Amino acid sequence: MSERAGEEASLAEEHAAVLARLRATTAAIGEIGSRPDEASVCEDLAAFLCRHGYEAAAVDLRPEDEPGWVRAAVAGGIRAPPPGGADAPRTFTDVTPGGDPVQIVSAPLERQGRVIGSVSAVRVRAAGLTEHETATVHDAARLAAAHLDHARRLTATERTAFHLQQALVAEPGRPHPNLEIAGRYLPAGARTLVGGDWFETVRLHFGRSLLVVGDVMGHGLDAAVDMNAYRSALRDVASTDLPPHRVLRHHDSVVADDGGRRPATCLLVRVDPARGAATFAGAGHLPPVIFAADGSADLVELPVGPPLGTGVGGYESVNRTLAPSDTLVLFTDGLVERRGEDIDVSLARLASLRLRPGSGPEELVEEVLERLGAHDAEDDVAVLAARLRERPAAP
Repeated sequence: MSERAGEEASLAEEHAAVLARLRATTAAIGEIGSRPDEASVCEDLAAFLCRHGYEAAAVDLRPEDEPGWVRAAVAGGIRAPPPGGADAPRTFTDVTPGGDPVQIVSAPLERQGRVIGSVSAVRVRAAGLTEHETATVHDAARLAAAHLDHARRLTATERTAFHLQQALVAEPGRPHPNLEIAGRYLPAGARTLVGGDWFETVRLHFGRSLLVVGDVMGHGLDAAVDMNAYRSALRDVASTDLPPHRVLRHHDSVVADDGGRRPATCLLVRVDPARGAATFAGAGHLPPVIFAADGSADLVELPVGPPLGTGVGGYESVNRTLAPSDTLVLFTDGLVERRGEDIDVSLARLASLRLRPGSGPEELVEEVLERLGAHDAEDDVAVLAARLRERPAAP
Protein backbone atom coordinates (compact mmCIF):
# COMPACT_ATOMS: atom_id res chain seq x y z
CA MET A 1 0.00 0.00 0.00
CA SER A 2 1.35 3.41 -0.97
CA GLU A 3 1.97 6.12 1.62
CA ARG A 4 -0.95 8.16 0.24
CA ALA A 5 -3.27 5.16 0.37
CA GLY A 6 -2.18 4.49 3.93
CA GLU A 7 -2.95 8.08 4.91
CA GLU A 8 -6.38 7.87 3.30
CA ALA A 9 -7.13 4.61 5.11
CA SER A 10 -6.02 6.13 8.39
CA LEU A 11 -8.20 9.20 7.81
CA ALA A 12 -11.15 6.95 6.95
CA GLU A 13 -10.68 5.00 10.16
CA GLU A 14 -10.44 8.22 12.17
CA HIS A 15 -13.54 9.57 10.44
CA ALA A 16 -15.47 6.37 11.24
CA ALA A 17 -14.32 6.50 14.89
CA VAL A 18 -15.41 10.13 15.22
CA LEU A 19 -18.81 9.33 13.69
CA ALA A 20 -19.23 6.37 16.06
CA ARG A 21 -18.41 8.64 19.02
CA LEU A 22 -20.92 11.26 17.82
CA ARG A 23 -23.62 8.61 17.40
CA ALA A 24 -22.91 7.29 20.91
CA THR A 25 -23.07 10.82 22.36
CA THR A 26 -26.38 11.47 20.62
CA ALA A 27 -27.73 8.17 21.92
CA ALA A 28 -26.56 9.02 25.44
CA ILE A 29 -28.61 12.23 25.42
CA GLY A 30 -31.74 10.23 24.74
CA GLU A 31 -30.96 7.26 26.98
CA ILE A 32 -29.56 8.85 30.17
CA GLY A 33 -31.52 11.01 32.58
CA SER A 34 -35.10 10.59 31.40
CA ARG A 35 -36.12 9.94 35.04
CA PRO A 36 -35.13 12.69 37.48
CA ASP A 37 -33.76 10.68 40.40
CA GLU A 38 -30.27 9.48 41.32
CA ALA A 39 -30.95 5.75 41.14
CA SER A 40 -32.52 5.96 37.68
CA VAL A 41 -29.71 8.11 36.27
CA CYS A 42 -27.13 5.58 37.51
CA GLU A 43 -29.10 2.68 36.05
CA ASP A 44 -29.41 4.53 32.72
CA LEU A 45 -25.67 5.18 32.59
CA ALA A 46 -24.66 1.56 33.28
CA ALA A 47 -27.21 0.21 30.80
CA PHE A 48 -26.13 2.68 28.10
CA LEU A 49 -22.48 1.59 28.27
CA CYS A 50 -23.47 -2.06 28.02
CA ARG A 51 -25.52 -1.26 24.92
CA HIS A 52 -22.58 0.57 23.34
CA GLY A 53 -19.65 -1.79 23.31
CA TYR A 54 -18.91 -2.75 26.92
CA GLU A 55 -19.57 -6.10 28.57
CA ALA A 56 -20.16 -4.68 32.07
CA ALA A 57 -20.52 -1.33 33.79
CA ALA A 58 -20.86 -0.13 37.37
CA VAL A 59 -21.70 3.23 38.92
CA ASP A 60 -20.62 4.30 42.40
CA LEU A 61 -21.81 7.42 44.23
CA ARG A 62 -20.44 9.54 47.01
CA PRO A 63 -23.32 10.18 49.46
CA GLU A 64 -23.70 13.84 50.38
CA ASP A 65 -23.72 13.22 54.13
CA GLU A 66 -21.54 10.10 54.45
CA PRO A 67 -17.89 9.24 53.69
CA GLY A 68 -16.85 6.62 51.15
CA TRP A 69 -18.54 5.19 48.07
CA VAL A 70 -21.83 3.35 47.50
CA ARG A 71 -22.53 1.03 44.59
CA ALA A 72 -25.57 2.59 42.86
CA ALA A 73 -26.00 0.52 39.68
CA VAL A 74 -24.46 -2.37 37.77
CA ALA A 75 -25.18 -3.88 34.35
CA GLY A 76 -23.71 -6.45 31.98
CA GLY A 77 -23.03 -10.11 31.58
CA ILE A 78 -19.70 -10.33 33.41
CA ARG A 79 -18.51 -9.24 36.84
CA ALA A 80 -18.07 -5.51 37.24
CA PRO A 81 -15.14 -3.99 39.15
CA PRO A 82 -15.62 -3.92 42.93
CA PRO A 83 -17.00 -0.73 44.53
CA GLY A 84 -14.51 2.00 45.20
CA GLY A 85 -15.01 4.79 42.73
CA ALA A 86 -12.42 6.96 41.01
CA ASP A 87 -11.50 10.60 41.52
CA ALA A 88 -9.74 10.86 38.14
CA PRO A 89 -10.03 9.19 34.70
CA ARG A 90 -8.00 6.01 34.30
CA THR A 91 -7.73 3.02 31.96
CA PHE A 92 -6.10 -0.24 33.01
CA THR A 93 -5.91 -3.94 32.14
CA ASP A 94 -7.20 -6.78 34.32
CA VAL A 95 -8.32 -10.39 33.83
CA THR A 96 -11.65 -12.15 34.33
CA PRO A 97 -11.92 -15.14 36.72
CA GLY A 98 -11.55 -17.31 33.60
CA GLY A 99 -8.26 -15.65 32.66
CA ASP A 100 -9.54 -13.50 29.77
CA PRO A 101 -7.84 -10.09 29.49
CA VAL A 102 -10.14 -7.10 29.99
CA GLN A 103 -9.80 -3.35 29.58
CA ILE A 104 -11.37 -1.18 32.27
CA VAL A 105 -12.16 2.49 31.87
CA SER A 106 -13.04 4.53 34.95
CA ALA A 107 -14.25 8.13 34.87
CA PRO A 108 -15.36 10.42 37.69
CA LEU A 109 -18.86 11.88 37.71
CA GLU A 110 -17.82 15.47 38.30
CA ARG A 111 -19.92 18.59 38.50
CA GLN A 112 -18.67 22.12 39.20
CA GLY A 113 -15.41 20.84 40.61
CA ARG A 114 -17.03 18.24 42.87
CA VAL A 115 -16.70 14.49 42.32
CA ILE A 116 -20.13 13.08 43.12
CA GLY A 117 -19.60 9.61 41.71
CA SER A 118 -17.68 7.34 39.39
CA VAL A 119 -18.40 4.97 36.50
CA SER A 120 -16.35 1.94 35.42
CA ALA A 121 -16.84 0.13 32.10
CA VAL A 122 -15.35 -3.29 31.23
CA ARG A 123 -14.54 -4.67 27.78
CA VAL A 124 -13.08 -8.14 27.18
CA ARG A 125 -10.19 -7.44 24.83
CA ALA A 126 -6.45 -8.06 24.86
CA ALA A 127 -5.62 -4.96 22.83
CA GLY A 128 -5.96 -1.50 24.34
CA LEU A 129 -8.98 0.70 23.79
CA THR A 130 -8.83 3.57 21.34
CA GLU A 131 -9.06 7.20 22.39
CA HIS A 132 -12.57 7.50 20.95
CA GLU A 133 -13.75 4.32 22.69
CA THR A 134 -12.65 5.61 26.09
CA ALA A 135 -14.07 9.05 25.22
CA THR A 136 -17.52 7.49 24.96
CA VAL A 137 -17.30 6.59 28.66
CA HIS A 138 -16.07 10.06 29.59
CA ASP A 139 -18.79 11.79 27.53
CA ALA A 140 -21.52 9.64 29.11
CA ALA A 141 -20.05 10.32 32.57
CA ARG A 142 -20.20 14.10 32.03
CA LEU A 143 -23.82 13.89 30.88
CA ALA A 144 -24.81 11.65 33.79
CA ALA A 145 -23.05 13.96 36.26
CA ALA A 146 -25.18 16.88 35.07
CA HIS A 147 -28.35 14.82 35.56
CA LEU A 148 -27.19 13.62 38.98
CA ASP A 149 -26.50 17.19 40.08
CA HIS A 150 -29.98 18.18 38.93
CA ALA A 151 -31.50 15.20 40.76
CA ARG A 152 -29.75 16.17 43.99
CA ARG A 153 -30.89 19.79 43.65
CA LEU A 154 -34.43 18.61 43.02
CA THR A 155 -34.30 16.34 46.07
CA ALA A 156 -32.99 19.21 48.20
CA THR A 157 -35.81 21.48 46.99
CA GLU A 158 -38.39 18.78 47.71
CA ARG A 159 -36.93 18.25 51.18
CA THR A 160 -37.01 21.98 51.95
CA ALA A 161 -40.58 22.32 50.72
CA PHE A 162 -41.68 19.21 52.62
CA HIS A 163 -40.11 20.35 55.89
CA LEU A 164 -41.62 23.80 55.46
CA GLN A 165 -45.02 22.29 54.79
CA GLN A 166 -44.78 19.86 57.70
CA ALA A 167 -43.68 22.61 60.07
CA LEU A 168 -46.54 24.82 59.02
CA VAL A 169 -49.34 22.27 59.18
CA ALA A 170 -48.04 20.31 62.14
CA GLU A 171 -48.73 23.11 64.60
CA PRO A 172 -51.96 24.90 63.75
CA GLY A 173 -53.21 27.59 66.08
CA ARG A 174 -54.67 26.18 69.28
CA PRO A 175 -58.47 26.08 69.35
CA HIS A 176 -60.44 26.51 72.56
CA PRO A 177 -60.36 23.41 74.79
CA ASN A 178 -64.07 22.88 74.10
CA LEU A 179 -63.11 21.33 70.73
CA GLU A 180 -61.35 18.04 70.00
CA ILE A 181 -59.11 18.47 66.95
CA ALA A 182 -57.23 16.06 64.68
CA GLY A 183 -55.30 16.95 61.53
CA ARG A 184 -53.20 15.15 58.92
CA TYR A 185 -51.09 16.22 55.98
CA LEU A 186 -49.97 13.69 53.34
CA PRO A 187 -47.65 14.65 50.45
CA ALA A 188 -48.56 13.20 47.07
CA GLY A 189 -45.44 11.04 46.82
CA ALA A 190 -41.68 10.84 47.00
CA ARG A 191 -41.14 12.40 43.57
CA THR A 192 -43.88 14.99 43.75
CA LEU A 193 -43.12 18.44 45.07
CA VAL A 194 -45.07 19.48 48.11
CA GLY A 195 -48.06 21.64 47.32
CA GLY A 196 -49.94 24.43 49.02
CA ASP A 197 -52.42 22.47 51.13
CA TRP A 198 -52.90 23.60 54.73
CA PHE A 199 -55.24 23.55 57.70
CA GLU A 200 -55.54 25.94 60.60
CA THR A 201 -57.51 26.74 63.75
CA VAL A 202 -57.96 30.24 65.18
CA ARG A 203 -59.30 31.11 68.66
CA LEU A 204 -62.13 33.64 68.63
CA HIS A 205 -64.06 35.41 71.38
CA PHE A 206 -66.70 33.74 73.57
CA GLY A 207 -65.28 30.22 73.28
CA ARG A 208 -65.65 30.02 69.50
CA SER A 209 -63.01 28.69 67.08
CA LEU A 210 -62.46 29.19 63.36
CA LEU A 211 -61.49 26.08 61.40
CA VAL A 212 -59.67 26.60 58.11
CA VAL A 213 -58.55 24.36 55.27
CA GLY A 214 -57.07 25.67 52.03
CA ASP A 215 -55.19 24.75 48.88
CA VAL A 216 -52.89 27.06 46.91
CA MET A 217 -52.85 26.13 43.23
CA GLY A 218 -49.68 24.39 42.06
CA HIS A 219 -46.83 22.54 43.75
CA GLY A 220 -43.34 23.20 44.95
CA LEU A 221 -41.57 25.62 47.21
CA ASP A 222 -43.34 28.65 45.71
CA ALA A 223 -46.74 27.13 46.46
CA ALA A 224 -45.66 26.34 50.03
CA VAL A 225 -44.42 29.92 50.52
CA ASP A 226 -47.69 31.32 49.13
CA MET A 227 -49.56 28.97 51.45
CA ASN A 228 -47.72 30.42 54.41
CA ALA A 229 -48.60 33.95 53.29
CA TYR A 230 -52.29 33.03 52.90
CA ARG A 231 -52.32 31.36 56.26
CA SER A 232 -50.70 34.27 58.10
CA ALA A 233 -52.92 36.88 56.44
CA LEU A 234 -56.07 34.87 57.05
CA ARG A 235 -55.15 34.43 60.71
CA ASP A 236 -54.83 38.21 61.06
CA VAL A 237 -58.18 38.86 59.34
CA ALA A 238 -59.95 36.13 61.32
CA SER A 239 -58.82 37.67 64.61
CA THR A 240 -61.18 40.60 63.90
CA ASP A 241 -64.04 38.14 64.55
CA LEU A 242 -65.83 38.95 61.29
CA PRO A 243 -68.33 36.37 59.96
CA PRO A 244 -66.66 33.74 57.74
CA HIS A 245 -68.01 35.15 54.45
CA ARG A 246 -66.67 38.61 55.32
CA VAL A 247 -63.30 37.14 56.25
CA LEU A 248 -63.13 35.58 52.77
CA ARG A 249 -64.27 38.81 51.11
CA HIS A 250 -61.61 40.86 52.87
CA HIS A 251 -58.88 38.27 52.26
CA ASP A 252 -59.80 37.97 48.57
CA SER A 253 -59.50 41.73 48.14
CA VAL A 254 -56.12 41.90 49.88
CA VAL A 255 -54.64 39.06 47.80
CA ALA A 256 -56.07 40.42 44.52
CA ASP A 257 -54.52 43.83 45.19
CA ASP A 258 -51.16 42.20 45.90
CA GLY A 259 -51.11 40.40 42.55
CA GLY A 260 -48.07 38.32 43.48
CA ARG A 261 -49.83 35.30 44.96
CA ARG A 262 -51.30 32.27 43.29
CA PRO A 263 -55.08 31.79 43.66
CA ALA A 264 -56.19 29.47 46.45
CA THR A 265 -59.34 27.69 47.47
CA CYS A 266 -60.39 27.97 51.10
CA LEU A 267 -63.09 26.76 53.48
CA LEU A 268 -63.91 28.46 56.79
CA VAL A 269 -66.08 27.06 59.59
CA ARG A 270 -66.78 29.09 62.72
CA VAL A 271 -67.77 26.70 65.49
CA ASP A 272 -69.70 27.86 68.57
CA PRO A 273 -69.72 24.92 71.01
CA ALA A 274 -71.90 26.72 73.57
CA ARG A 275 -74.72 26.96 71.03
CA GLY A 276 -73.93 23.76 69.10
CA ALA A 277 -73.74 25.84 65.92
CA ALA A 278 -71.40 26.14 62.93
CA THR A 279 -71.19 28.82 60.24
CA PHE A 280 -69.67 27.80 56.89
CA ALA A 281 -68.28 29.83 53.97
CA GLY A 282 -66.24 28.58 51.01
CA ALA A 283 -64.03 30.07 48.31
CA GLY A 284 -63.95 27.55 45.49
CA HIS A 285 -63.40 24.71 47.95
CA LEU A 286 -65.07 21.33 48.28
CA PRO A 287 -67.77 21.08 50.98
CA PRO A 288 -67.02 19.48 54.36
CA VAL A 289 -68.62 16.31 55.64
CA ILE A 290 -70.21 15.57 59.00
CA PHE A 291 -70.03 12.07 60.46
CA ALA A 292 -72.80 11.25 62.91
CA ALA A 293 -72.52 9.02 65.97
CA ASP A 294 -73.55 5.95 63.92
CA GLY A 295 -70.67 6.55 61.44
CA SER A 296 -72.86 7.78 58.57
CA ALA A 297 -71.67 10.74 56.45
CA ASP A 298 -73.51 13.87 55.37
CA LEU A 299 -72.04 16.45 52.98
CA VAL A 300 -72.75 20.05 53.92
CA GLU A 301 -74.33 21.97 51.02
CA LEU A 302 -72.55 25.29 50.49
CA PRO A 303 -72.83 28.15 47.99
CA VAL A 304 -69.91 28.04 45.56
CA GLY A 305 -67.73 31.16 45.83
CA PRO A 306 -64.71 32.02 43.64
CA PRO A 307 -61.17 31.15 44.79
CA LEU A 308 -59.24 33.71 46.80
CA GLY A 309 -57.09 36.09 44.81
CA THR A 310 -59.53 36.59 41.93
CA GLY A 311 -60.99 39.82 43.33
CA VAL A 312 -64.50 38.70 42.33
CA GLY A 313 -65.90 38.32 45.86
CA GLY A 314 -69.49 37.18 46.35
CA TYR A 315 -69.13 34.87 49.34
CA GLU A 316 -72.05 33.65 51.46
CA SER A 317 -72.38 31.95 54.84
CA VAL A 318 -74.50 28.93 55.79
CA ASN A 319 -75.47 27.98 59.34
CA ARG A 320 -75.95 24.47 60.69
CA THR A 321 -76.34 22.87 64.09
CA LEU A 322 -73.79 20.40 65.45
CA ALA A 323 -74.62 17.62 67.87
CA PRO A 324 -72.03 16.70 70.52
CA SER A 325 -71.56 13.34 68.77
CA ASP A 326 -71.00 14.88 65.31
CA THR A 327 -67.50 15.01 63.82
CA LEU A 328 -66.91 17.73 61.26
CA VAL A 329 -64.26 16.93 58.61
CA LEU A 330 -62.69 19.54 56.34
CA PHE A 331 -60.36 18.36 53.56
CA THR A 332 -58.53 19.31 50.38
CA ASP A 333 -59.40 17.80 47.01
CA GLY A 334 -56.56 15.26 47.08
CA LEU A 335 -58.57 13.20 49.57
CA VAL A 336 -61.38 12.43 47.12
CA GLU A 337 -60.39 13.35 43.55
CA ARG A 338 -59.24 10.64 41.16
CA ARG A 339 -57.86 11.08 37.65
CA GLY A 340 -60.58 11.04 34.99
CA GLU A 341 -63.41 10.90 37.53
CA ASP A 342 -66.20 13.47 37.86
CA ILE A 343 -66.00 15.32 41.18
CA ASP A 344 -69.62 14.44 41.98
CA VAL A 345 -68.67 10.76 41.84
CA SER A 346 -65.70 11.44 44.11
CA LEU A 347 -67.83 13.24 46.68
CA ALA A 348 -70.49 10.53 46.50
CA ARG A 349 -67.85 7.94 47.43
CA LEU A 350 -67.01 9.99 50.52
CA ALA A 351 -70.68 10.47 51.42
CA SER A 352 -71.28 6.70 51.15
CA LEU A 353 -68.70 5.86 53.83
CA ARG A 354 -70.00 4.19 56.96
CA LEU A 355 -67.35 4.42 59.67
CA ARG A 356 -67.05 2.62 62.96
CA PRO A 357 -69.44 4.19 65.50
CA GLY A 358 -67.92 5.93 68.48
CA SER A 359 -64.52 6.76 66.93
CA GLY A 360 -62.77 9.89 68.18
CA PRO A 361 -61.44 12.51 65.73
CA GLU A 362 -57.98 10.91 65.55
CA GLU A 363 -59.33 7.43 64.79
CA LEU A 364 -61.92 8.84 62.39
CA VAL A 365 -59.31 10.72 60.35
CA GLU A 366 -57.14 7.62 60.06
CA GLU A 367 -60.09 5.51 58.95
CA VAL A 368 -61.18 8.06 56.31
CA LEU A 369 -57.64 8.25 54.91
CA GLU A 370 -57.41 4.47 54.79
CA ARG A 371 -60.86 3.86 53.30
CA LEU A 372 -60.32 6.42 50.53
CA GLY A 373 -56.78 5.29 49.72
CA ALA A 374 -55.35 8.73 50.52
CA HIS A 375 -51.87 7.38 51.18
CA ASP A 376 -51.61 6.64 47.44
CA ALA A 377 -53.39 9.82 46.26
CA GLU A 378 -52.09 11.69 43.20
CA ASP A 379 -52.30 15.05 44.99
CA ASP A 380 -51.47 16.36 48.45
CA VAL A 381 -54.04 15.71 51.15
CA ALA A 382 -54.87 17.89 54.15
CA VAL A 383 -57.61 16.85 56.58
CA LEU A 384 -58.91 18.61 59.69
CA ALA A 385 -61.50 17.01 61.97
CA ALA A 386 -63.29 18.63 64.91
CA ARG A 387 -65.82 17.50 67.50
CA LEU A 388 -67.48 19.35 70.35
CA ARG A 389 -65.85 18.29 73.58
CA GLU A 390 -68.53 17.10 75.99
CA ARG A 391 -68.47 18.96 79.27
CA PRO A 392 -68.65 16.85 82.42
CA ALA A 393 -72.03 16.85 84.05
CA ALA A 394 -72.41 19.05 87.10
CA PRO A 395 -72.28 17.08 90.39
